[in-house]
Amino acid sequence: MTTDRAELTKTHAWKNLESHAQKARGLSIRKLFSDDSSRGARMAIEADGIYFDYSKHLVTDETVRLLLQLAEESALRDRIEAMFRGDKINLTEKRAVLHVALRAPKGQSILVDGKDVVPEVHAVLDKMAGFAERVRSGAWKGHTGKRIRSVINIGIGGSDLGPVMAYEALRHYSARDMNFRFVSNVDGTDFAEATHDLSPEETLFIISSKTFTTLETMTNAHTAREWALKGLKDESAVAKHFVAVSTNETEVGKFGIDTANMFGFWDWVGGRYSMDSAIGLSTMIAIGPDNFRSMLNGFHRMDEHFRRAPFDRNLPVIMGLLGIWYNNFFGAQTAAVLPYEQYLKRFPAYLQQLTMESNGKHVTREGQAVNYQTGPIYWGEPGTNGQHSFYQLIHQGTKLIPCDFIGFMEPLNPLGRHHDLLIANVFAQSEALAFGKTVEEVKAEGTPDWLVPHRTFEGNRPSTTILMEKLTPETLGTLVALYEHSVFTQGAIWDIDSFDQWGVELGKALAVRIIPELENKAAGPMKHDSSTNTLIARYVNSKK
Repeated sequence: MTTDRAELTKTHAWKNLESHAQKARGLSIRKLFSDDSSRGARMAIEADGIYFDYSKHLVTDETVRLLLQLAEESALRDRIEAMFRGDKINLTEKRAVLHVALRAPKGQSILVDGKDVVPEVHAVLDKMAGFAERVRSGAWKGHTGKRIRSVINIGIGGSDLGPVMAYEALRHYSARDMNFRFVSNVDGTDFAEATHDLSPEETLFIISSKTFTTLETMTNAHTAREWALKGLKDESAVAKHFVAVSTNETEVGKFGIDTANMFGFWDWVGGRYSMDSAIGLSTMIAIGPDNFRSMLNGFHRMDEHFRRAPFDRNLPVIMGLLGIWYNNFFGAQTAAVLPYEQYLKRFPAYLQQLTMESNGKHVTREGQAVNYQTGPIYWGEPGTNGQHSFYQLIHQGTKLIPCDFIGFMEPLNPLGRHHDLLIANVFAQSEALAFGKTVEEVKAEGTPDWLVPHRTFEGNRPSTTILMEKLTPETLGTLVALYEHSVFTQGAIWDIDSFDQWGVELGKALAVRIIPELENKAAGPMKHDSSTNTLIARYVNSKK
C-alpha cells in the first residue's frame, strides 16, 4: 500500500496550524474560561461510557477546526477503513493490522487475503474458555493429581505487559483462591522471586511466544521446565504443567507441551495489541471467560465508535489530535498518564510500549526521513502517589507536560470517605494545572513579598479528564482501545508505520553475538568498539 498524499509539513492544514500556534502560545486558560461560561460543558465528549473533558487545553474552536482539517488532509478516514478492511497497512512486514478482529462479535465478517478470520478468532476463544474453566474449577489436575493453585505467565513485551496490566486492573474480579504471577525479565531474579514460595505440583506455566524462539522468554521457559521437573521428577509431567501460546507447533512439541494445549494467534496481531488474543489466556483464567468476553465487548464498542463517529465527536481522534498539537506545535517532549485508580498501577507502563514502540519512528511509510517530531515519551503513576513525587515539576517546572487524568465515579472497594478524597484530587489537580495561582492571589493570603514567587503558579498547564462510571472488564477494554486508536490516529497523520518495531531488533542481534564472548566460546578476537570490548573483558575477568 503506497501513499500519494502531500508531505505533511506542506499541507494547508499544517501551515495554518503553524501560523495559528504563534497566537495560541499566548492563550490563557483562565481567560478562555472567563470569556466562555459554557466552555467546560461544550468542550467535552461523552461516548461508550467515557466522559472526555478537553476544555482545559490551550485550544480554541479554531484550533480544533484546524486539527480536524489536518486529519482530513492526512486521509485519516481512508487509513481507518484500510485497517478495518484488512489491508496490509504494516508495510515493512507486509501484514494486515487486525487487532479489531480479536473482539469482533460472531457473525461479523473481516477478511484477510479473502478469508474471513472472525470464525477462527472465536474458535480460539472457545478453546481458551474451555481450558480456563477446567483450571478454575479444579478439573485440570497437575501430574500428581493436585489442582492448580498458581499460574505463571512467561513472556516479554506485549506477551507480558498486556496480561500483567489486565490482571492488576481486574484483580477485583479474579479468582482469589489462586496466585497469578508474571515472568518477563531474563534477569534470574524475576524467575526466582516468582517461584520461591510455590510448589511445582500446583503450578501451571503459560509460555507466551509467537515463534517459541524469543531469547528471553525461552530462557525463562527452560528454567521453568528445570524447576518443575526438579520437583516432579518425570518428563511426562511437562504436559500437565505447561501450555503454550504460540504458532510454532514443532518447537512447542519439542519442549514437551501437548500441542492440543497450544493456543494460536495470527501474524496480523502485533505483540503490543495482543492482550485480547490468546496472549490473554492468563487473564481469562484469572477473571473467567464471561468477564473476558465482557472486556472484548468494551474493546469492540470503542472500535465501532472510532470507525463511525464524526471526527469532531470521535474520542480517539480528538485525543490523538491534541497530542499532535502539543508534540508538534508546542515542543512538548512527554505526556503524563495519571490514573486515579490503584488497580491501574501498571497502565502507564503498558501504554509506554503501546505508544512508543508504535510511534517511535524516524521515517515515513515510504522510507523518507521525517522533518517533524513523532511519538512523545509517555509516563505516569497512579494518583495520589504521583502528587507527592513528580507533580511539582508539572506544576512549577519549566517543561510543558500535557496530562491525562483518569477517574471512576464508583469505587470497587468503598471505604469511608476515601473515594471522595481521591476524586477531589482528580478535579483539584486539573483545576490547579489549568488556572494556577496568581501573584495577587498569593499576596492576598498575606504571603511575605520574598516568598511570593515561590508560591505563585503560572497555570496554563493543559490536561484532559477522562471519567468512567466504574472499573469493570468492559470499561477496561474501552479505555485500552481508546488509547490504541489514538496511537493509530497520530501514526496515520505522521505518515509512519505504527505497526513494525525494527528498533527492537539491533540490540537483540548484538546480544546474541556477545553471549558466546561472555562465556568464552567465541571463535577469534572480539570485533566491537573499544568500549564494548573493554566492558566484555572486564566481565569475563570478574567471572574468574
